[in-house]
Amino acid sequence: MSERRPAPTVGQVVLGKRLQELREASGLGRDEAAQVLRVTAATIRRMETAEVALKIPYVQVLLETYGVPDDEAAAFVSLTEEANQPGWWQRFHDVLPDWFSLYVSLEGAARIIRSYEPHFVPGLLQTEEYARAVMRAGTIGQTGPQTVERHVSLRMERQRLLERPDPPHLWVIMDETVLRRPVSGGGVVMRDQVDRLLEFAERDRVTLQIAEFAFGPHPGTYAPFTLFRFGEPELPDMVYTEYLSGALYLDSRTEVAAHLEVLDHMSTAAASAERTKKILREYRETC
Repeated sequence: MSERRPAPTVGQVVLGKRLQELREASGLGRDEAAQVLRVTAATIRRMETAEVALKIPYVQVLLETYGVPDDEAAAFVSLTEEANQPGWWQRFHDVLPDWFSLYVSLEGAARIIRSYEPHFVPGLLQTEEYARAVMRAGTIGQTGPQTVERHVSLRMERQRLLERPDPPHLWVIMDETVLRRPVSGGGVVMRDQVDRLLEFAERDRVTLQIAEFAFGPHPGTYAPFTLFRFGEPELPDMVYTEYLSGALYLDSRTEVAAHLEVLDHMSTAAASAERTKKILREYRETC
């Protein structure tokens, strides 16, 4: 059986889906592919859904069985070797839950990241002190000093994503509650955080909107969620939403469409990007 690992990289997700497409194009079912490798059909399913790592010998045999030309097979194997390399976030395995590892991988591969955040400034936009204050409040479940600092370091490392030459487009809708909820450290932490938001609001590939209280009830009030869109045609849009002790990754068209509809509705009703900057400046003067 292929060995398990904490969480797949985006490359493994894409290649797993491609393996499934190649199998189906060859007319073989999972049972037949399993017989070739002398494994169970469940193992083939786990390979195709990136639940297990892709072993190179298995991949080579399957590609030959599916009738993939030698040059294409060689390229596929090369991509598999690259995808199997651990992501930078594995350095934080001591504090990074398995269910969040995939999020970091998706975040790094996405071309567009759209999210709704009802409680806190999104992690990609947090200052170090704001992140530290939030985590010390117990939002990560464990609040030991070393654990908190490791989480802060991970969050700051994730933010390098926005400093790349070609960063993803980050489109965030924050509830007004985010500004009204105080964090420890006094007003200076929130002032610095608002300054950071204003800085990012001027960037071409960052869109910030605030869902004001006057907006009233809206369909996004249930929980925070993030929608990822990728450049790879093999990888569909995905939605991430979390709960107290885990997370869900949704990629069915129906579920993704429902979340996209909510985001579109909220982006129309929330304060525009220009009005959001005005709200932030006014709040900055009072905090």
